[in-house]
Amino acid sequence: MMSVLEQYALLLSLVLGIAATVLALYGLARAIGPTRSEPGKDVPASSGALSRDPVWGRYHARYYGYALLFLAFDMEMAFMYPWAVVYREVGLVALYDMGVFLAILFLGLLYGWSQGALGRQ
Repeated sequence: MMSVLEQYALLLSLVLGIAATVLALYGLARAIGPTRSEPGKDVPASSGALSRDPVWGRYHARYYGYALLFLAFDMEMAFMYPWAVVYREVGLVALYDMGVFLAILFLGLLYGWSQGALGRQ
């Protein structure tokens, strides 16, 4: 079994290795393919045709609700994985805690549904 200091040293070495890999790949990309400034690269285009709409018009504010619902249920999964690991150790209290957590998320979903966040707009 590793000591706490050895675990932190391993974590630090992984972080430094990842940072070194990212910097090396970035440097390699800059060395191999230098970028050239061309006027056509700054023009907004859609499927090869010039866009008539302004750039800011592509994303509508109605997608904000979808993004929030996605984040809520993504966080649900992020909390359910560790919960499933310790469920046997904690017991019935863990089941009640997860039930309350899911009920709160479900109430948020019902509220969003009642406000028309899931309907076509």
